[in-house]
Amino acid sequence: MSTTTPRPRILVTVDEDVVDGRWGDYAADYQRAVEAAGGEAIPIFFKDYAADTVPPHEGVVTIGGIDVDPVRYGEPPHERLGRTDSARDAAELAITRLALDEGRPLLAICRGAQVMNVACGGSLHQHIEEREPHHGPRGTDESGWHNVEVTPGSLLARIAGKGALRVNSRHHQAITPERLAPGLVEAGRTEHGGLVVLEAFEMPDHPFALGVQWHPERPEMSADPTHAAASARLFEAFVAACIEARAKRPG
Repeated sequence: MSTTTPRPRILVTVDEDVVDGRWGDYAADYQRAVEAAGGEAIPIFFKDYAADTVPPHEGVVTIGGIDVDPVRYGEPPHERLGRTDSARDAAELAITRLALDEGRPLLAICRGAQVMNVACGGSLHQHIEEREPHHGPRGTDESGWHNVEVTPGSLLARIAGKGALRVNSRHHQAITPERLAPGLVEAGRTEHGGLVVLEAFEMPDHPFALGVQWHPERPEMSADPTHAAASARLFEAFVAACIEARAKRPG
């Protein structure tokens, strides 16, 4: 990127304060990943969201976090449903729909991917009974680890290559094939104990709309060269899509 070319402005949904330009520890991983790829990370707070105050931007990253309330897709709560936040659900659903409707590149990560699926009319498997490998060992803050079989010809395959990716995992809600929203297509999956989880999916005919269930922003992915295809390249491809979309946008 030329030094005279402004970085594309990327909205990153956050629920932590950003004070004097310093992001909270959790959100800072996303900030670093966006900026390492050449974007300018701009925090947008769930608690302050209003449609008429969204900053100018070229793309959106929606992040991981708490559970999506099943009321959003018309189902009763599972007994193992975790904490939910109605205001956060509403804000992220609105921001996601805005990106999809306006053709702005969207990289939706973990919870963000689940929100993307719900925003498009899909639903969620509310609780995976077996903790590992989708989450780390009980009593720790470690990630789980497993392979993702990448769908040939998908956006993910064009970014990361064909075959299998080794990824981290930190979730108990999931998107299964029968719960994928109309208009979205599978880009990668994993299967354990008879449960198929869609680890990546995309919206065809959109400049860049990709949901991934793992956490490419975390240092355990970005700092390990063996995981580069599943981490840094995702953000680089996303930022490149933002630059391309900006060039095509009138005005």
